[in-house]
Amino acid sequence: MSNTLVYKGYTASVEFDAEDRVFFGRLIGITDIVTFHGESVEELVGAFEEAVDGYITMSEQLGR
Repeated sequence: MSNTLVYKGYTASVEFDAEDRVFFGRLIGITDIVTFHGESVEELVGAFEEAVDGYITMSEQLGR
């Protein structure tokens, strides 16, 4: 079992909070803090991809 997701060259670490019953993750390998969460694997993956797309858009707008 892998605790990482990869999308468009970005990697995230993923964990499960049993008490809150939610998956959560954070992009790794970047200086900014970008997090996401979901109550199911499908929600988690969708939130991860949205977070990456948002990060890319923000980075482009800031000229990074």
